[in-house]
Amino acid sequence: MLGFFALSLPTASTAQTSSPAQLVSKGCSAQQNRQFDFWLGKWRVSDGSGVSQGSNDVTSEFAGCVVQEHWAGADGSRGSSFNTYLPGRRQWQQTWVDASGLTLQLYGNLHGSRMVLEGTRIARRGKVGDRITWTPLPDGRVRQHWQETGADGKWKDVFDGYYTRIGAN
Repeated sequence: MLGFFALSLPTASTAQTSSPAQLVSKGCSAQQNRQFDFWLGKWRVSDGSGVSQGSNDVTSEFAGCVVQEHWAGADGSRGSSFNTYLPGRRQWQQTWVDASGLTLQLYGNLHGSRMVLEGTRIARRGKVGDRITWTPLPDGRVRQHWQETGADGKWKDVFDGYYTRIGAN
């Protein structure tokens, strides 16, 4: 039995040629990994009439492999998302978690200049579809529009926020 395990261990001749330091230094530099960079920055978020909804600090993490959101709602709500490009699936994934216990798993891609991510979750009222679209606007703001649909199949607005940069980016 010991001989079997010894044969399956890597030897110097079969070891990887890349060191861990070399793999880390490459980061996520592919063009697709930069598609969500328009959302990076410190933001004030308001609704369409200008009423404050909160603030968001969206950062690039882990050598550009993750766009991380740090949400602080005007109502005291808190949440965070991790957004990453999945080369094997050729799409983006967002995992959102917040202090109310809500978790979203969304997938999608850039459509023109808009990032559109969608997913399905099970809520107390049954299966719910979520679709969130981020649109960079000509004046430098970003619109985030979250819709959900239930058993009736009709999309309803959950959140429609306009992000305005705080200070220089």
